[in-house]
Amino acid sequence: MAKGNQEEKVRVNRILMIDDAIRSGAYPNADKLAEKAEVNRRTILRDIDYLRLMYKAPIEYDHQRRGFYYSEKNFFIKSIVLTEGELFSVALFDQLLEQYRNTPLEGRLRTIFDKILSSLPESLTLDSVFSPDQVSFIPETPVKIDSEVFEVIFTALKTRQTIRLEYRTVGSSSYEKRSLDPLHAICQRGHWYIIARRSDNAEIRIYSFSRIRNARLTGRNYTIPEDFKAHDYFDKEIGVFASNRIPYTFEFIIDKDIQNYALERQFHKTQKVRQLPDGSVRVQFTTTQIDEVQRWVMGQGAYVRVVNPPELIARIKDEITKMEKMY
Repeated sequence: MAKGNQEEKVRVNRILMIDDAIRSGAYPNADKLAEKAEVNRRTILRDIDYLRLMYKAPIEYDHQRRGFYYSEKNFFIKSIVLTEGELFSVALFDQLLEQYRNTPLEGRLRTIFDKILSSLPESLTLDSVFSPDQVSFIPETPVKIDSEVFEVIFTALKTRQTIRLEYRTVGSSSYEKRSLDPLHAICQRGHWYIIARRSDNAEIRIYSFSRIRNARLTGRNYTIPEDFKAHDYFDKEIGVFASNRIPYTFEFIIDKDIQNYALERQFHKTQKVRQLPDGSVRVQFTTTQIDEVQRWVMGQGAYVRVVNPPELIARIKDEITKMEKMY
């Protein structure tokens, strides 16, 4: 167990001990509690302040009996004690659920969240120092997904059943009928994809949930190829686009005007970042996701110059030519 987790576990046990001692009616003071917990007096006083702030614990000090007591006799701390960071996560739950909007998972996760809330002390409020009114998330705009499609795909994944569906490619206005063997589901910034094998030609590709309709289970089972590895088809740090599996080593020069952006950003786990004498930044990393990288480079405009690979340079030149004709 990491040191931080161990310390937090000790603190939780100490808080429950303080609660139990106060509820016993023994009027414990900080010195007695510190002796029992084998910590110093200041630590106990910080714990009591934490209980007052985070759990609205009605802790008062009786000067005649020289000890602490609850001014509300029925108050107690349940066995679930949340840290400030955990309270922060609970308070922001609605915003964190944005990535599941328009899917059946949203309702299920809210049901689970309600059950968690019902197990917490009634005195616990979520308007702690981490207020959701003071924090905002700007999620990726979600696309609409047919809830029936979602259910069918995940049932097929679980039971390994081939599905029949109609699919529309990104550049098409019409749907085509397909028979697919679902192999792995991916959620990228609120967008859902399925890696699936076509039943007619065994080709494995990536399909977007949002472009699927009329999905149904066939009752026909399939087996997953022994050499199938989901991570061969996408890169968690860059994204999922098409079904490209060729790795490229990308190299960019990022303009000095946005040097801090380049130095601070984690582009990829394989990245090598070096600042050049003129203040610009050279970035290099390897991934299969040339389409996603191209999208990012184009979005940076004149601030990013591609050095490698030649394939990406050619793509960008071609895109610029097309844009010139448009404007």
